[in-house]
Formats: sequence, C-alpha cells, structure tokens
Amino acid sequence: MTTDHPTPESARLTADVIAFTRKADAWYVLMIQRRWNPFEGRWALPGGHVDTGETFLQAAERELTEETGLRVTDLRQLDIYDRPDRDPRGRYVTVAFFTVLPAMVKPTAGDDARVAAWVPLTWLHRKPDEIAFDHAAILADAVTELEDLTGGEVRS
Repeated sequence: MTTDHPTPESARLTADVIAFTRKADAWYVLMIQRRWNPFEGRWALPGGHVDTGETFLQAAERELTEETGLRVTDLRQLDIYDRPDRDPRGRYVTVAFFTVLPAMVKPTAGDDARVAAWVPLTWLHRKPDEIAFDHAAILADAVTELEDLTGGEVRS
C-alpha cells in the first residue's frame, strides 16, 4: 500500500531562554527589546536560531550571551513550542529553557537586542500585547514552573 504525502513543510529551529530573579519582594524576568522586524521594538525572550551542529541547549546558552551578555549554564528545559502560526516569517519550532538567578546581574544588549533589561513580572502581566511572538504564553508556562519550584505565588 502506498500513500502519497505532500511535500513536507520546512521548519526553522530556535531556542529561547526565560531567566528569573527576585529583588526585594518582586520577581523579574530578563527580556530584550527587538531591534528588527518582525515585532521591532516589542519585548521578547532572549533566543534565536539553532546553528548547524548545535543542540537546542547550546543555542540557548549562546543566544542568551549574545543578546544579554549573561553566561548561564544551568538552564533547564521547559517545553517545546511548535504552533504553526507562532512566527509570521514561517514555521518555527522552539525549545524553551529557564533558570533562576540568585542576583540581578546587569545585562548588556547585543546582537538582535536593542535593549536588554530585567522587567517586573507584574508589568508583563498587564502588557501582554507588548510581547512578541508567543512569548507571553511561554512566559506564563515558565511562571507556573517557577511557582512549583518556589512553592509560592509568583504572579502577584
């Protein structure tokens, strides 16, 4: 029995990083403001394409350093995001990683980032339309994971 299959869709591979830290009684997440379209000027998670020969984890570590100047090696996989319409440029599949840093290290914007900054979670919850791609949904999943890790309410 033979089955005709349409030409397979090409997908680009990316990795994104959600880095949290706590200062006083507030939680912050490391975000970049995009330098280019799509979504120029909107906030996004640090991340980008997986280069030839890289794992998703290696790409996440490299992209985090390129876009924020931070070197982090204790990233944990959060989930895979593969909704076909998540990027207006075409089919992109991303693996998201997260970490919790013990202190708020000052980021330095580079590569695709116009700005790199620690953004209060409370602000992001009020401004989901300011966030690029499906990063608000990825961030919501990461906040749930953070709540599980800390045993507390993070969103307030």
